[in-house]
Amino acid sequence: MSVGRVVVEADGGSRGNPGPAGYGAVVFDATHNTVLAQRWESLGVATNNVAEYRGLIAGLTAAAELGASTVDVRMDSKLVVEQMSGRWKVKHSDMIPLQRNASEIARQFEQVSYTWIPRAENSHADRLANQAMDDVASGLENESVPTTLQATPAIPLQASSAAAGWVDALGAPTRMLLLRHGQTSLSVERRYSGRGNPALTEMGRAQADGAAKRLAGHDGIVAVVSSPLVRAQQTAAAAAAALGLPVAVFDGLTETDFGEWEGLTFREAADRDPELHRRWLSDTSVRPPSGESFDEVRERMVRVRDDLTASYAGGTILVVTHVTPIKTLLQLALDAGPSLLYRLHLDLASLSIADFYPDGGSSVSLVNDTSHV
Repeated sequence: MSVGRVVVEADGGSRGNPGPAGYGAVVFDATHNTVLAQRWESLGVATNNVAEYRGLIAGLTAAAELGASTVDVRMDSKLVVEQMSGRWKVKHSDMIPLQRNASEIARQFEQVSYTWIPRAENSHADRLANQAMDDVASGLENESVPTTLQATPAIPLQASSAAAGWVDALGAPTRMLLLRHGQTSLSVERRYSGRGNPALTEMGRAQADGAAKRLAGHDGIVAVVSSPLVRAQQTAAAAAAALGLPVAVFDGLTETDFGEWEGLTFREAADRDPELHRRWLSDTSVRPPSGESFDEVRERMVRVRDDLTASYAGGTILVVTHVTPIKTLLQLALDAGPSLLYRLHLDLASLSIADFYPDGGSSVSLVNDTSHV
């Protein structure tokens, strides 16, 4: 579907600056009377400014998914509004990649404006951000809320015999470090990119190098496995070189086959097949024309999970693949329903961690960490 003009309101906050942080974003129709989408997420420990930018990115992403052509952004963060408008320079190292990410998303719209509003006029997004921060403070992010860490955390890359969190599992798990590939020309334009085979852009190679530096020196990683597609193999090659390991290709790690929607934007696919596209956005059994359903991807990823846990039992492996395979492996680890596929956002070159135990138990300890890029 295409919604034309929308209004995006976004907010973020940190209790402690840095401290428990979260963001909220809401997309209204042009009349500001109807909510079209809303997003909120806990961010672990982060600063106010990081949280504000993450709220903006979430709002712009939601507007893009709705097929908006014109976006009016309204925020109570003077810093974000002025930097995105180009009137203030971006100087802080934490802000540079976030501003760049937001700008890349914004470029796909025909027109984007940024307006500062008082906090009192941003109450909806503020409420969502506070809900996310409440989740951090209560510890819920360890159980159900996807968490993005903004500083390089001390992540235990080597699996231990103790089960994580509240999981009652036995034995040493196979730990999967799930790394999404870096940027390509299709991801810049937010086009469906499945079995097409674009290479990494210059930024994509920089993202791969950042991930490689993050992973270098962790000799507990016993293998690097990759999707057969070029963008994943290029990302995997950078990490493998840093780790001194070869890359093993698993065909099952390939991205979803989007069929005749390959290379189209969200809006173009929705205009081409409006009813089918609408059903596909909520029903995992629906296939794109000549493509693959998310249910079929899940069947494939169950086989991949079983193959990897059998081949590397009790070890830590780096799995370099695509957004849908990673979401599906996280869905399997969480034993979550199909709605996770539609609600979970994973950035390019992001890192997530899932443990699969020999007795069938599983846990997730990290989701969408982009602190290395």
